[in-house]
Amino acid sequence: MKRIAVFGVGHLGTIHCKCIQQIKELNLVGIFDPDKDRCKKLAEELDVAAFDDPVSLIQTTDIADIVTTTAMHYEMAKLSIEHGKHTFIEKPICSTLTEAEELMALAKAKNVCIQVGHVERFNPAFIVSQPFIEKPMFIESHRLALFNPRGNDVSVVLDLMIHDLDIILKIMDCEVTSIHASGIPVVTGTYDIANVRLEFANGAVANLTSSRISLKNMRKIRLFQQGKYISIDLLEKNSEIIFLEDYTEENGDPFALVLDLGESKGKKQVKVFKPEIHPINAIQTELEYFLNAINKNELPVVSIEDGYKALRLAYDIIDKMNISVK
Repeated sequence: MKRIAVFGVGHLGTIHCKCIQQIKELNLVGIFDPDKDRCKKLAEELDVAAFDDPVSLIQTTDIADIVTTTAMHYEMAKLSIEHGKHTFIEKPICSTLTEAEELMALAKAKNVCIQVGHVERFNPAFIVSQPFIEKPMFIESHRLALFNPRGNDVSVVLDLMIHDLDIILKIMDCEVTSIHASGIPVVTGTYDIANVRLEFANGAVANLTSSRISLKNMRKIRLFQQGKYISIDLLEKNSEIIFLEDYTEENGDPFALVLDLGESKGKKQVKVFKPEIHPINAIQTELEYFLNAINKNELPVVSIEDGYKALRLAYDIIDKMNISVK
């Protein structure tokens, strides 16, 4: 059994603690938070130790789970890695690219496993859709959220859009060649709504919209590729695969839409497949995968390099937005 400690027990950190206690191969040895009263209260609720000093907690554990505010990620993760501890870091990995680069170099030197908390990689709707994704040429994502004061220490690009950036980078595995971006602050002092167009080296295009001042919640990704359209609802946890199939009198579906492509191309019927989705706790699942990577000495599903790539693209987007408002 591996010992694990959680650093940062706000809303998300509390969820992490409760998920950890559901994983039999992990032992939650303690928690730390700058808010000592909150830390003590949760420690009593979970029957674990509350620590006033992060160094003392690091010394008692094998794994550090960093769920602090983004501004503290670098400090806490550096402390953990310097002590040779495997480290889970919530997204975004750090506040700056320089901090992330330092952590990558340190992790390599200390030979520890690092996973970044891009939890949508473990969304069951995305997981079941992945086998159907083959060279999409147009991607559209919408991530809209009701206003919440939590997470507003960073722009909407780093707060919300970065989830979709990570997924799209994973899907495309291709260089971004052009970025067009715009965003405005509405409620906070930084960008609260943003729209981005990414162009890739293979000619593909992705349009992304993120807002944290919406009147409804939405997390959808749509992908268009040759002969197939994939719709993923990350919020409702469902997926639809719409594809074309040759139409003949023998295999014709009386309920399918039939497209006549012309005399030389014949007819195609539009079919819809809905993969079966089994509900899972994505946060618990990502922690289980992290533990498995540690035990097998394997690269985690979301590596520190993945976290860095998403952060770098996010800052490239913010730079474009800053230029557009000058």
